[in-house]
Amino acid sequence: MTATLHTTASALRRLSFTFAADGSHAACLAAGATGGWYAESWRLAADAPAVPTALPLPGGRAEQVRSQLVSLPDGRVLVCRHDGERHDLVLLSAAAQPGGPAVEQPLATLRMPGLRLLAMPADGAPPDGAPPDGAPADGAPVAVALGTDTLPRGSGGGLLATTTAWLVYADGRAPCRVAELPGLHGGGVWLDHGGRLLALDGVRAKVVKTVALDLRLGTVTPLLEIAERSNDRLLLCDPATGLLLLRSDAPGEDRLGWGVLGSADPVRFPDCLHAPGRLLRPVALEPGAARAAHSRVAVQLDHGAGSALALWRPAAGQLEPLAVPPGRLGAIGHWSPAGLRMPYSAPDHPAALATLRVDLLRDHAAPPLTPVASGLATGPATGLCGAPGGGQRWSSASPWSTASAWSTASPWSTGTPTAPRAGWRLDGSTAPARGGGWHGARTLELAGPAGPLEAVVYGGEGWLSSPQLVLALHGGPADAWRLEFDPALQRMAAAGLAVLAPNQRGSTGYGTEHAMAIRGAWGGPDLADVLTLLAGVATRRAALGLAPPALFGVSYGAFLALLACAHAPREQVARCAVVAPFLSGARLLAEATAPVRALTGRLGGDEPAEDAYGPRDVLPLADRLTAPLLIVHGDRDEAVPVGQSRALRHALLRLGRVEGADFRYLEVAGAGHEVLAEEGSALLHELLAGFLRGDRTA
Repeated sequence: MTATLHTTASALRRLSFTFAADGSHAACLAAGATGGWYAESWRLAADAPAVPTALPLPGGRAEQVRSQLVSLPDGRVLVCRHDGERHDLVLLSAAAQPGGPAVEQPLATLRMPGLRLLAMPADGAPPDGAPPDGAPADGAPVAVALGTDTLPRGSGGGLLATTTAWLVYADGRAPCRVAELPGLHGGGVWLDHGGRLLALDGVRAKVVKTVALDLRLGTVTPLLEIAERSNDRLLLCDPATGLLLLRSDAPGEDRLGWGVLGSADPVRFPDCLHAPGRLLRPVALEPGAARAAHSRVAVQLDHGAGSALALWRPAAGQLEPLAVPPGRLGAIGHWSPAGLRMPYSAPDHPAALATLRVDLLRDHAAPPLTPVASGLATGPATGLCGAPGGGQRWSSASPWSTASAWSTASPWSTGTPTAPRAGWRLDGSTAPARGGGWHGARTLELAGPAGPLEAVVYGGEGWLSSPQLVLALHGGPADAWRLEFDPALQRMAAAGLAVLAPNQRGSTGYGTEHAMAIRGAWGGPDLADVLTLLAGVATRRAALGLAPPALFGVSYGAFLALLACAHAPREQVARCAVVAPFLSGARLLAEATAPVRALTGRLGGDEPAEDAYGPRDVLPLADRLTAPLLIVHGDRDEAVPVGQSRALRHALLRLGRVEGADFRYLEVAGAGHEVLAEEGSALLHELLAGFLRGDRTA
């Protein structure tokens, strides 16, 4: 078997999906069990399964995980690789001989602080007439590049932001600059089929407004001006009917609304598109509608760890749930006569492409497949748009219930989320080696000190009484565990470990209050949640004669795990494994790069917590880290400098701890912050699982 075919067959992680404008192809970044990212091009035939083709780079190089992809209608993939202010545009084509590396064609290099690509629409053609700067009119551009920069204002001081737009070609021509806009502009929605009018979200006087950029004239005109100080963003547009889907806080809070391009009618904000505690995201429009009011829109609903999907029509005024299996959808899609295609992942199904026959799924419709009353909600369970959900939730008197978190009306089994059913097909999801199956997981709602906490749990009904249990803490902090495939957690489950992965306060997906609870209090409310869960689990397991749980954390989760290990009683922590930890917000600010320092400041990591636990600094607490400890860090970590782990190692040695006996330290040469997803990651997954299981040789 060739290396390329082996890589294709073992893709366990896929991200950054993008669809060709005509729906004939898709592209994504993929990584196998041993890590090392590469691009994939998917052929999306109308009457056949979607088929991925690996595009490995020549010379055994790995693609950057931050690379941006644009899928082209002929199956080629346009890639933008970022290196500081340098952005290299290259074109990848499949090898002429199966098993060989991709054909890599450099196109251009642009230099700007920030750059991103937008694919041209399906019928995209050169704007009428010759583009500015004398670029030839023959040959259609394949993408628009948007670069952002900030320049000194001059003698008056301050900075002036600008956004520059280029047309990008695949025939070797240099990118053609077509416009320079004052201010920062994001988003990007096509208003026509010809690739001339592009809607962008511009920041003006700290307010976001959508404007229309004419790529032929290089001019900008206002598009969305709902209220003077409202933030208005365009999300989707159907050029055929003029239907616009937008998000605005003009009603007093951030809501989804709709209108018609060119109409004098006001924007409407339907109640059924407002679901507090859930994030509603329009994903794709069904083609072929005669009028805007009769267009059908696929809407993804995210709350907590899982996703649901529904249909919405302006004329109907309600959401119709679709019977998609439990898991996580990709918030991007393409709808054509062949069906609605979306990325999908579940704990026992690595990310792949799902094809949905919407009308067939409507026949099996059920209440939304998210944990009923999950997150921090209380009161009776409700379905979409307030319809009864018919589900169940956990009583606070039984915080360790292992009952199913899914609505009892769900047509899908949580153990087999992609069981055959009319209207649903998942293509390209990798099966485990040597037969067998991946380990499933589900969500549970557990009692926390300030309210219920959702967790993703591996280990079936008997997870709490498993011989060995791991409490896993996610990174971020603005992140969360999702009901999706995770190679590290999957390897732990395969090693016989039950895993409890909670979304403590600070996690995203549960509303603003939950996410912002730790702003200015890193290691505050979230540490309280973790210590409460740790005490509850350890107490219940002690009553059963079982060992306490082990702790595992990555990045911010590693920082939190070290704090929990230091503050929890010794009998509540069996061992602790941390990957890419930092020691405190202040220490991270002192060593990190400018982008990380800016993010830390925005999230309040520079503000010291003041309570009974004392400073949230691991270094002064090193003497309290008495459980067996494993520290893993990449020596080229661009987010959390390896100096953080080195300082902890030196502190432990000064305390007389014996490396190799009391603690283990592993510095991975050449690895960055995503050390668990890079080359050689399979060995690290094995090492972590063995250590957390208590193997003497781990």
